[in-house]
Amino acid sequence: MSLKITKPLVTVDWLYKHLNDTNLIVLDCTIPKVTDVAITDKEKNRIKGALFFDLKTTFSDQNASLPNTVLSAEVFETKARELGINNNSTIICYDDLGIYSAPRVWWMFQLMGFQNIAVLDGGLPEWKANNYPTVTNYSKETGKGNFTADFKPHKLKNKAAVYNAMANDTSVIIDARSKGRFLGTAPEPRPELSSGHIPNSVNIPFNNILNNRKMKSYAELSKIFSKFVGVNDFVFTCGSGITASILALGAAVLGFENTAVYDGSWTEWASDGNLPIEKEE
Repeated sequence: MSLKITKPLVTVDWLYKHLNDTNLIVLDCTIPKVTDVAITDKEKNRIKGALFFDLKTTFSDQNASLPNTVLSAEVFETKARELGINNNSTIICYDDLGIYSAPRVWWMFQLMGFQNIAVLDGGLPEWKANNYPTVTNYSKETGKGNFTADFKPHKLKNKAAVYNAMANDTSVIIDARSKGRFLGTAPEPRPELSSGHIPNSVNIPFNNILNNRKMKSYAELSKIFSKFVGVNDFVFTCGSGITASILALGAAVLGFENTAVYDGSWTEWASDGNLPIEKEE
């Protein structure tokens, strides 16, 4: 019988205890921040037994006009099977930055109907701080998996759905970008885009729900999200769908279920030319 995960976050102590469990799969989901130079693979440490989850290429639609576009269910299923993932796998996602890109992978599996997955709180930095074992090479896939996607369309929003959510009193659009980018007082890292925000959206910079490299406590998260009592649907957005997933993870820690990510996020919205943008006057 495989291990079942009941919470969206696990500690490094939990992972170390279960590292040799049957059906456990550890995924390194690291990507560079959009403002960083590319991460090199030289002398990189990995958690013992980890596989590389190639979020930027293998698991993003390379034919899409927008960055980090999620794959179709059929293609995701094929790629997940090639990684050796099974329907009875227990998946732990982590990244090199603590909590940054791993929540995106957690959300993608949620979108595909897979629940037995969690993010490693604090990621590789927390793992190394506790002197848990690292290696310099990824593990190899042990064979083709039998993962089956069960696509959950309510977890994904397009620009039309976000436009409609602007005027819906029971929905809230929450933007994970920095305050300056949200207000339009700081530039976007993609210089071709105007800064600003979707009308009627609110700003919770993703760093606001983190304490250094780890997720804030339940009580701290509850205080941050307390203003949204009565909201039925949460739509999370950011620059290109990565840090929006951090907010989705925080909402999941609190038990919110009706959450979705706007996959195109600000890159799509600001590029459109026909969609409204608000800025600080």
